[in-house]
Amino acid sequence: MASSEGDEVVVTVRFVGPSRPASLSLPPVMKVGDLQKRIASERNLPSDRLKLVLHGKTLHDKKNADSVEDATVKLAHGDCLMVAVMPTRPAKHLRGDDSDDDDEELKFEVPQTAGPWKRKVFTFLRHKLRIPDIMLMVIFSISLKAWVCIVLWFLLAPIAQKLDLGPIYIIGTGFLIILLNLGRRQHGELSAYSIFNEDFRELPGTLNAERFDRDIRAGRL
Repeated sequence: MASSEGDEVVVTVRFVGPSRPASLSLPPVMKVGDLQKRIASERNLPSDRLKLVLHGKTLHDKKNADSVEDATVKLAHGDCLMVAVMPTRPAKHLRGDDSDDDDEELKFEVPQTAGPWKRKVFTFLRHKLRIPDIMLMVIFSISLKAWVCIVLWFLLAPIAQKLDLGPIYIIGTGFLIILLNLGRRQHGELSAYSIFNEDFRELPGTLNAERFDRDIRAGRL
């Protein structure tokens, strides 16, 4: 059944690199190729080099390698879509070189939407310090706010050690990381832990001691 414009869902798009996440209103069912073009138009990226990952699975524009039928993807409100720009093939591949391309190292490139200072830092790290591309990908995948927190943590660590608060500092950091990554539930969404739900409601299919005892008494086991 075709969906109307009012049935669009909001999807969070996260890019591998320094680009900020974006929220897009998309149809709940669409072709993977159309999804690539839509994301490419939002950030001026090459659609033929985009790699999309949803729920840990790579999205392909065709159903299989030998098929000419376009693949479709089902999207839900709140889905998170990971997007990476695949590197271009080396020039020797275009010249028909017979060397093994599988051994070629993937090259990380800064997105076109990156600011000038990020490009300067990228050039310095790659050409001056000769940092591997895999490390560059990790560095630029972390936001500026996260880097400030990391630097601040290392600056405060010696102070905590001098005050004999090293273990407490580390344990407190662990709890803070857990709290910051708990996320936020949408309105009406149930938690996996019934204690956090209104009237202690449980998720459908939850197996606990009370239900196990009830099933035994009812002869269902």
